[in-house]
Amino acid sequence: MTLTTKTLTRLQRYFEGQLAAIKSSEHYQKLLAMPSLQRWATVAGLFLLSQLLVFGSLYLLFGRVVVIGFFASILAGLATGVGALPALFFKDISKNLFNSMLGAAAGVMLAATAFSLLVPGMAYGNQIWPGYGIYVVSIGMMIGALFLHYADRQLPHVHLDSIANVRLNSLNKVWLFIIAITIHNFPEGMSVGVSFGSGEMKNGVVLAIAIALQNIPEGLAVALPLVGLGYNKWRAVGIATLTGLVEPVGGLLGITMVTVFEPILPMAMGFAAGAMLFVISEEIIPETHSGGRSRYATFALMIGFIIMMMLDNMLG
Repeated sequence: MTLTTKTLTRLQRYFEGQLAAIKSSEHYQKLLAMPSLQRWATVAGLFLLSQLLVFGSLYLLFGRVVVIGFFASILAGLATGVGALPALFFKDISKNLFNSMLGAAAGVMLAATAFSLLVPGMAYGNQIWPGYGIYVVSIGMMIGALFLHYADRQLPHVHLDSIANVRLNSLNKVWLFIIAITIHNFPEGMSVGVSFGSGEMKNGVVLAIAIALQNIPEGLAVALPLVGLGYNKWRAVGIATLTGLVEPVGGLLGITMVTVFEPILPMAMGFAAGAMLFVISEEIIPETHSGGRSRYATFALMIGFIIMMMLDNMLG
């Protein structure tokens, strides 16, 4: 049995056990016994109460910026689900259209990395260590890239350009998708949190928009193959949405870390930038050219970069 198969089997057993425990609990049985309207009202009320507790605690402990940053990372993560919505109506889309969407996403991320992470990161670094800001950020970039390199090697997953060709049973494929997207979405969410943690609202907003735009084709890349494998369309959209919800975890870690330990902000911004550049070069751009050269993707990348650069300038 390979490492990948063992890991997937353990994950499957763990989540099956957790699901069985929830279904057998007394509270779950009481919830199922309620009339439909009362049941959904109870679920909605519990969810709103949990959010009130989470956001209220963050506000009291860290202040307004942390709350806004966490909320922005949630919205950026939910964009994965928005991108998956076309799977409700289509089982496939044009390769050129998909390549163009991914190319534009790469351009948006490149611009956001440059103008919302690297440039302000060097400025903050020079404030703390005059003349050494660029070196601190550069070290952070390499650590970020090495972190994703290590995670990419250690965690079993499939790359974007292999999704359509891998022949696995549907359950294994779902978990491989989730692991792959988790590897990428966690540092993306962290980059949003780090950017808000700098105290510059503009940089955080620009980066959150960039990550959200990048998540749209990513959500479609997850949902369409699942529909093709026979999954219920709404379930496929739900799975794609869940893969984006690791971003708030990364966002919360990033924003609280740099808020509490402000001197690490320049290196943290470099770390986030390095991780994002790794994803762009290792995953997104190769996928856009997996069938050979794609002029559509090339021009889409340039358009995405220009749009994000103009947005950064307008918000400035």
